Amino acid sequence: MVVRKVGKYEVGRTIGEGTFAKVKFAQNTETGESVAMKVLDRSTIIKHKMVDQIKREISIMKRVRHPYVVRLHEVHHGRLSESESRRYFQQLIDGVDYCHSKGVYHRDLKPENLLLDSQGNLKISDFGLSALPAEGVSLLRTTCGTPNYVAPEVLSHKGYNGALADIWSCGVILYVLMAGYLPFDEIDLTTLYGKIENAEFSCPSWFPVGARSLIHRILDPNPETLLVLNSLPVGNNLVQRIRIEEIRNDEWFKKNYNPVRLPETEDIDLDDV
Repeated sequence: MVVRKVGKYEVGRTIGEGTFAKVKFAQNTETGESVAMKVLDRSTIIKHKMVDQIKREISIMKRVRHPYVVRLHEVHHGRLSESESRRYFQQLIDGVDYCHSKGVYHRDLKPENLLLDSQGNLKISDFGLSALPAEGVSLLRTTCGTPNYVAPEVLSHKGYNGALADIWSCGVILYVLMAGYLPFDEIDLTTLYGKIENAEFSCPSWFPVGARSLIHRILDPNPETLLVLNSLPVGNNLVQRIRIEEIRNDEWFKKNYNPVRLPETEDIDLDDV
C-alpha cells in the first residue's frame, strides 16, 4: 500500500467531499495527532475566482481558537523541487547581499515578503521593518520580525548583527521551500523561542545531503562563534554561522548559479521623490 504524505502528515481516507474540496483523514507523524485535512484543487480555485475567499477563510481560522470551533493547525502550499528551491534561494541571496552592501538590513524576510515577477524571478519586498545602522553603531537592538523566521540573537535583546540575522531568515526560507513546512513551529511562543535559540530542528529524509549541510551551517544559533575560537582547546568543533560569501562558494548552492548583473544606476535623491 502506498502511503501519501503531505509535509509531516500521512493522508488517509476521504471523510467528506464538497464542490471545491475534499476532506481527508490525516495523522501527524511526529505527534500521532489525528486531524481533518481540507484538500483544495488549485486550478479549480483560480478558475472560479475563489482565491480571496480562501485567503479570508484561512485568516479567520487563524484568529479563532475555542474548544467548540474547528482549529486550523497549518496551511500547506506544497514543497518545491530541489532545483526550484535552489534557484529561488540563489536569487534571494543575491538580493539580500545587495541590500547589505547598501547598509540595509531587511529584518522580516519570509516567503510572504518574496514576490515573483512575470519572468518567474524573485523580488524581495516589504522593507517596513528594515534598518540602516546608525553612524558608529555596528549592532541593532530592536526586536522585530516574524517569530518563526527570526534569528536567536534577535530574541536575546543584547544587540545583533543585522546581516547575520537576515542570513538566518534566509536559511529558514530555504528549509520551507524544500520541506513545505517550518523548521521551528510551536503554538507556545516560549517553546518556539527555546527551539530557535537551540536550533532544535531536523531535516526531512528527502533533503539532499548538500542542502541539508548548507541549512545546518546557516541555522547555527551562535553567529559569532569564531570570535572566541582562539580561547578554546585545539580540536574544538565549534563553527560560526556561514556568511554570504561562503554560501556562494557552497557546492550545492553553486549548481546552475548565474550571478545577477547589475545595471549602472544613478543614486536617487530623496528630495526629488
